[in-house]
Amino acid sequence: MWAWLPAPSHEEAELSATFVPLIEESVLRKVLAAALATGARFAEVFAERRFSRSVRLEDRRVEELSGGIDLGAGVRVVWGESSAYAYTNRLDLEGLLEAARVARAGVHEGSPLEVCDLTEAHPPVKHPVRLAPEDVPQSDMVEVCRRADEAARAVDPAVSQVLVGVGDSRQRILIANSEGLLVHEDRVRTRLTCHVVAVKDGEFRTGGEGPGAACGFELFDSHPPEKVGRLAAERAVAMLPARPAPAGEMTVVLAAGGGGVLFHEACGHGLEADLVAKQASVYGGRLGERIASPLLNGVDDATDVNAWGSFGFDDEGTPAQRTVLFSNGELGGYLSDRLRARELAIQASGNGRRQSYAHLPIPRMTNTYILPGDSDPQEIIRQTAKGLYAKGLGGGEVNPATGDFVFGVDEGYMIENGELTYPVRGANLVGNGPTVLAAVDAVGSDFDTRQGMCGKDGQGAPVAFGTPTLRIARITVGGTGA
Repeated sequence: MWAWLPAPSHEEAELSATFVPLIEESVLRKVLAAALATGARFAEVFAERRFSRSVRLEDRRVEELSGGIDLGAGVRVVWGESSAYAYTNRLDLEGLLEAARVARAGVHEGSPLEVCDLTEAHPPVKHPVRLAPEDVPQSDMVEVCRRADEAARAVDPAVSQVLVGVGDSRQRILIANSEGLLVHEDRVRTRLTCHVVAVKDGEFRTGGEGPGAACGFELFDSHPPEKVGRLAAERAVAMLPARPAPAGEMTVVLAAGGGGVLFHEACGHGLEADLVAKQASVYGGRLGERIASPLLNGVDDATDVNAWGSFGFDDEGTPAQRTVLFSNGELGGYLSDRLRARELAIQASGNGRRQSYAHLPIPRMTNTYILPGDSDPQEIIRQTAKGLYAKGLGGGEVNPATGDFVFGVDEGYMIENGELTYPVRGANLVGNGPTVLAAVDAVGSDFDTRQGMCGKDGQGAPVAFGTPTLRIARITVGGTGA
């Protein structure tokens, strides 16, 4: 169990070290020693207490009002290139020792190592929280949903359905390992999502908006619910008169923020070190090679203060970092956890993430950004004689081994003679990650981000993606129009 100190006052800017774990250091040492007893070379304990809540409003009715606490710990042992993991929802000595015995069951490697003295590490960056979840009544969450709903419905009579959801969580974690690392971290996240359906003359279109951050209820100071609802509705309504998208190879301009999911899926996953180690990535063995346009610079940055995918330590206790992925088009690094970093003989980048104590850490992105360039975003459009302006991308598929992808365009407009003209529907972007990166011929000076939950190997993780306005000189657009 965990023992909690009194909650901080509202005047405190951070939720720093306000808890005391009942997993004492003496208990942690016993558990780690038990995990190493049959010859494992490394052992780790990951414990968490997660308080989470959610509210869902559908067609003006509260359809869901939930909350709860998850509590538990996992023990991992590593020997050679293999690892084993066991978890429990008991944080007493007996429960943790049983998890250690289960995790080490397959290890028979010789004499045990000694557990190093535990030394607490401190994060390189903190993410201040002003209004923690436990200080905000759930009725306030309902009110946020209602405000977004009303704003969406006020946009246009064509708005027929509105679904709004808000959720927050506070996750306290403890990480200790046999090399002497001890980490405590307190993570708070809050997010609002709004999905709108607009219908007119038998045609229906959808629009959405979903800001989130590693912060508390103060999220709504910078993202008022009214703005979120209005943006979602405006996107749905704007696409009602859309014509079928033309097909063929053409120039595509990606709006700031809107193209981030393309970079995340078509490029970012291929840079995760587990795929590289399995020789299942098109980017494997290409560090230092110029793959992208020399205009392109990209990073994965878990140190971005209060960003949705940020933290102080990853889920192995490696400090948050800013990893350069592309520098003037050259491939600069991979995203790794401890095990894959050792396998590839590279430095761990702080990208070992897990969904909960019931999961092993795996390499995951955090906040993955293409950095702004020098071009005026409006000038990029004016200098495009004909093409597609992709304001928002939807779901898609990618093969990390080849880099080939297909992505849907949720909101798109034709560019004719340097101006945005009519909206189009049914457009898909079909291409190859490295090829598209190399075809970027303009990078805007603007920048925007989007937030989401990324799924991989059955685990979900909060991630953000951001881009400036980008122009891709040539890419295949799939559509049904002439």
